[in-house]
Amino acid sequence: MAGNSQRKGAIKKSGKGNPTAGSGGRVRRGLEAKGPTPKASEREYHKQYKIKQAKEKSEARRPQRKRSAGDAEWIIGRNPVVEALREGVPVNGLYVAEGAERDARLREAFQLSAELGIPLLEVTKPELDRMCGFGGNQGLAARVPAYQYAHADDLLDVAREAQEPALIVILDHITDPRNLGAIVRSAAAFGAHGVVIPERRSASMTAAAWKTSAGAAARLKVAQTVNLTRQIKAYQDAGCTVIGLDMDGDLTTADVHEVADGPLVIVVGAEGDGLSRLVSENCDRIISIPMANSVESLNAGVAASVVLYAVAQHRA
Repeated sequence: MAGNSQRKGAIKKSGKGNPTAGSGGRVRRGLEAKGPTPKASEREYHKQYKIKQAKEKSEARRPQRKRSAGDAEWIIGRNPVVEALREGVPVNGLYVAEGAERDARLREAFQLSAELGIPLLEVTKPELDRMCGFGGNQGLAARVPAYQYAHADDLLDVAREAQEPALIVILDHITDPRNLGAIVRSAAAFGAHGVVIPERRSASMTAAAWKTSAGAAARLKVAQTVNLTRQIKAYQDAGCTVIGLDMDGDLTTADVHEVADGPLVIVVGAEGDGLSRLVSENCDRIISIPMANSVESLNAGVAASVVLYAVAQHRA
């Protein structure tokens, strides 16, 4: 019996003289320290890995320091279109309805579009109504492209390139586009390096803001930021003094020399409500404009202009 059988419990030898692997042994040792299975997007030869790499390359090529206001805007009606062309609003197309009466305003619009190199297109009246979303366009409409915002940090670069102490205006949820345009105009006139607005609950650079800025929006950068408080802190970290404009200030415009020499950020509050609590708490100083008792407050655009003028006078 010993010749044709093995003893119970004996180990069967493999062809190479090694013990045959069971449920443990070499298999268990081979799995040690392997760690969890990598995600599909992290495995070099997996489809998801290639998709992830392509997405990252696409995002790297995409400009990161420009933000668009959204869809293009339409200016409709003969007077508004002519006024927009006169003020330098960046129109990229002028549309006239077939058979529209050629009056003096339409002829001026044609002349201005030719001088400015703006394409002039004739379309049917129903097509023009459809594009504008409104039938009362008087047979004339202008298409304004979405505004391209700068990055808020770019404004410091503008001051650095000009070899000047930064002067930046932040608007704390100004909702009237005419106020926005007026402040952009004043900021450009008094040597500011840019204006910052929040992305939400704020006026944006629409045709109305462009028009009120009287062309200054083409010369001065306007930036958007997701979080005003965070951006204020970023400017402070960069060495800027941040002053908020409010009625109950520890400074007045007569004291502006205390802060005007160095890099400066001026924060203008919303119409009626003024500075929000969190924004106010993060300002280094609060400045007010002395007024007669009979006047409660100034329009946000006017108030910003007064402070900007005071800073410009001191720096001059």
